[in-house]
Amino acid sequence: MDSSSMEEKTLPMFEVGPCEDAYHLGFLIGQRFSKQIRSRLATDLILQNQLRPFAQTHPQSQPLIKALSDANQNKLPRYWDELLGTAEGSGVSVLDLILLNFRKEILPFVPNTAKNSKVDTADDCSDVLVVSDSMAVAAHNEDANVALVGHTYLIRATLSNGLSFTAYTYAGELPSCAFGFNNHGLAFTLNSVPPTEDEIVAGGIGRNFISRDLLEAISMDDALTRIHSSEASVGHSYNLIDTRARRILNVETASRNRVSVREVGEIPFFHANMYLHLQVQQVHDENSLSRQKRAALLPKESKTDFLSLLGDTDNAKYPIYMAGPILYTLCTTVVDLDEQTLSIIEGNPKEGQVTHVFLISENSILHNRSVPHPG
Repeated sequence: MDSSSMEEKTLPMFEVGPCEDAYHLGFLIGQRFSKQIRSRLATDLILQNQLRPFAQTHPQSQPLIKALSDANQNKLPRYWDELLGTAEGSGVSVLDLILLNFRKEILPFVPNTAKNSKVDTADDCSDVLVVSDSMAVAAHNEDANVALVGHTYLIRATLSNGLSFTAYTYAGELPSCAFGFNNHGLAFTLNSVPPTEDEIVAGGIGRNFISRDLLEAISMDDALTRIHSSEASVGHSYNLIDTRARRILNVETASRNRVSVREVGEIPFFHANMYLHLQVQQVHDENSLSRQKRAALLPKESKTDFLSLLGDTDNAKYPIYMAGPILYTLCTTVVDLDEQTLSIIEGNPKEGQVTHVFLISENSILHNRSVPHPG
């Protein structure tokens, strides 16, 4: 990890909007976080060793990138404009941001010879969810490649229609490929899942575009409608949280509009990075299987238990809480549906260093311990 990524251990936050259009929103975000975006482009090994060489030299790359660009621009044009604005505002190439935002849709088509297994796992996440009489909680570890350390930020956007959202965002990507919430009381966390190559449809809608769209859902039904009609290329697992209705759904998706919805109830539900209820051919993931087995053994009676589970480092090779050298838990977030709050914890959640607490429906900050970062 280089010193520049260590400098900004506190999570910077940018309040933006309403803007005249989506391009301007993206432009302001790109301008504000130009340093983080440029630093990420300079240090992201997946981008440098796999995505860029593929885009520059492989004959298959141009048709694939064009198909992805066209499909996403046509279906979700505002978010495409936001991406273009982010590139312009941060002074980086549009192609680099396309490669970052569609990395999950492009990587399956990169020839194996270009892949290095050490940097191939871009992200993992763990969630434990429950809705019982005594508590309704979603707790989530945001795990990513160590290259993302120091390259994340919070976007708090207000749109011209009055909707506002807060989104934990990876530098250069659309808000949010991680977790977020809006002032309609709707929140989500995400888990990547690994379908096999023949389950993937080239040139479909990108996961970053679908989750950006979820930030604007006004109800659980609206969120499900957006997922059902998303025409995803790869697939994903969404933990949809409706604080007003006190409901959590785990939604697993795959290409060709395959969707499975499971309502979370009083039996705590743990999700790593595997399909659990949608019937899809998937890549065998030892890391996820290990976390799934370990989570099954640990107590899940209280919020404290949830944080202890997410902080567990019992398995040296595949811990639930990750501290490098390749995968790293960037933060932990806890959504309490009864308090209607979303909290962010930095460091091991067992120690519970809460840096931010947001009131979800109001989209307001109750507590922000992070130090504002200049510039």
